[in-house]
Amino acid sequence: MQLPTSIRPLALGASVVAALLASGCADMQMPQMSPTARNTAIGAGVGGVAGAAIGRDTKGAAIGAGLGALGGYVWSQHMEQKKQAMERATVGTGVAVSQTPDNQLKLNIPSDISFDTGRADIKPNLRPILDQFASGLSSQPNTEVRIVGHTDNTGSDAINDPLSQRRADAARDYLAARGVDPRRIMTSGRGEHEPVADNSTEAGRAKNRRVEIFLGERSNVATGPGIQGTPVR
Repeated sequence: MQLPTSIRPLALGASVVAALLASGCADMQMPQMSPTARNTAIGAGVGGVAGAAIGRDTKGAAIGAGLGALGGYVWSQHMEQKKQAMERATVGTGVAVSQTPDNQLKLNIPSDISFDTGRADIKPNLRPILDQFASGLSSQPNTEVRIVGHTDNTGSDAINDPLSQRRADAARDYLAARGVDPRRIMTSGRGEHEPVADNSTEAGRAKNRRVEIFLGERSNVATGPGIQGTPVR
């Protein structure tokens, strides 16, 4: 059975992504391909599927493939070093430092060291962590920062949504004052809408009151010439 013409690029793109993901899981099958190249190729395949879904034609798939190639993050030596530095800087603080599946560095910062209840003023315990996070970023122009504020379900959206945004903005302003280009920092406030724990208990609400900071480094393909990103091998 033949697929309709409008669906063929989507199916082809999906097949490419599946093949790339499968082959990417075993380095022995593509020993000559670096992690950066694999990430870019997979991103291009995903973008191709998205482009086909939007455009429903080969042209849409081609555009999507280009966007996918531009959209990926790379886990470089710089990113690994930053992760290790943040792990050292946050020992005993309750801050969770991790690498996300799409190669971003994530800091999950609980409210007991970040902000007092109902306020958006950065607490003293958070400042050295943000100082360490900002260190070196001014010399890494291919990095991007995303800050997301969250609250528990106490209070209304009219209170929680702007409060979570103000907290994210406060962290952005602190980083900007320490040399990070504010144009490279995106902020958002999610209020109570993305809980990670049960809001019916105090322990759960405490986990939901948090700020998440993400750091991503674009690959050389995404940022153009002059940007150096050495993949971890």
